[in-house]
Amino acid sequence: MTAYVSVELRRQVREDAGAWCGYCLSAEALTGSPLTIEHIVPIAAGGPSVRDNLWLACHRCNEFKSTQTHALDPDSGEPAPLFNPRTQIWREHFAWSPDGARILGLTPTGRATVQALQLNNEHIVQARRFWVEAGRHPPRQ
Repeated sequence: MTAYVSVELRRQVREDAGAWCGYCLSAEALTGSPLTIEHIVPIAAGGPSVRDNLWLACHRCNEFKSTQTHALDPDSGEPAPLFNPRTQIWREHFAWSPDGARILGLTPTGRATVQALQLNNEHIVQARRFWVEAGRHPPRQ
């Protein structure tokens, strides 16, 4: 299911988010692919296409998130809400591994999001290694 998001609303969300995926912090300029408009609360779960429910996400994060709003915290096995890039601060829930290639979940929300959105899938970890070598990663958050 898709929803119409006006050009002006897309502009506003892009301005709010910058050119970064709200989940994995991949820079649009580094991925070579435009970021997508993502519904924080998915349309399938009744999420509206309004500014407060929209953010930018890379294609992979948006695809892995799908219709999820919660996932299991791998440490406790308990359900936890997924990270909300519009209302939560990234560095309170995540940190970069010492080599800058992996995202570490610091809270139940962070850990659940890392696992559910596969934020350390082999493809993005390899890309991050290249970005680190080039001095373009990790972003300061």
